[in-house]
Amino acid sequence: MMQNNVNFTKFRHDFAIITGWVTFGSKVLDLGCGDGELLQFLRAGMEVKGYGVEKDDTNWLACMKNGSNVIQMDLEDGLSGFEDQSFDTVILSQTLQAMHNTEEIVHEMLRVGREIIVTFPNFGYWRNRMQIVAGNMPVSKILPYQWYDTPNVHLCTINDFDKFCNNHKITILERKVITDGSEVSFMPNLLGNLAMYRLKK
Repeated sequence: MMQNNVNFTKFRHDFAIITGWVTFGSKVLDLGCGDGELLQFLRAGMEVKGYGVEKDDTNWLACMKNGSNVIQMDLEDGLSGFEDQSFDTVILSQTLQAMHNTEEIVHEMLRVGREIIVTFPNFGYWRNRMQIVAGNMPVSKILPYQWYDTPNVHLCTINDFDKFCNNHKITILERKVITDGSEVSFMPNLLGNLAMYRLKK
């Protein structure tokens, strides 16, 4: 049964893709869940048993107000509080680039979840490249920060992440690349601004 208090019009195409990768009624952990919009979407559409992890006080309170089960903690401290394979899917949506210890969080996700979903802005997107050629750090809708106030510490391209998965023996089950809500299949590392991966060990 859909929850009538959820406004589906504000949700993004990446939410719809993530929904297609999540099993109905499964157990999901959303890391860096923000204000809980994705969890709401999955609960309403897929009846998942959803849990979130969020550090920011304002976002944590927003999650509590919308009824999301959320734990306030810093992902940089790891996921030692969660047992091995305790979730069907662990999600890290547009947060990877803000992590200091990228390898550790991905490996911890693979330990805790049977499958994981990782999404991140593609630094190889052509508009980003053009801004760099012009001598500036990229600023866009998906990378909205200035160089001096950005939380992003490990920006990467699709090619970089493919190599990361290969080097760490991580299986790519599916990969989708989108730009402004439309899927990109031709030259995705150049023409896509958001990369989405479904992975397992």
